[in-house]
Amino acid sequence: MELKVSTRSQAGCALVAITGEIDLYTAPHLQSEFTRLLQDGPSRVVIDMSSVDFCDSTGMNVLLSALKRMKERGGALEVAAPRPAVRKILQVTGLDSVFTVHDEVPKEFLISEKS
Repeated sequence: MELKVSTRSQAGCALVAITGEIDLYTAPHLQSEFTRLLQDGPSRVVIDMSSVDFCDSTGMNVLLSALKRMKERGGALEVAAPRPAVRKILQVTGLDSVFTVHDEVPKEFLISEKS
C-alpha cells in the first residue's frame, strides 16, 4: 500500500497527516518527510494518524527518531487520532507513555483548517 504524507505548518506548529501503512517499505518515505520538516524548525509537530491502517516496528522507530530530534531542540512531537490497531501497538510497546497521544486532532489545527 502507498503511504501519503501531507504537512501543514502555522505559527511554529506543524500538522502531519499520514494515510496508508507505515512499514519497512514505506518508512523511508516518512523518514525523509520528517527530515525535511524538522529543517523548517517547528516547535510542535502533531501527527494525524487517523488514516493509518498499520504501523510496524520500523514505522514506530521513525516516529521515535523524530521525537528524539524534536526533544533535543526543546520541541514536542505528538500523536493524534490513532486507529485501534495502531493504538494497540502503542500500548503493547509502552510507547503510549513516551508519546503524548490525543484521541483526536487538537482543535487548534481543525479551526485553522476552516479559516
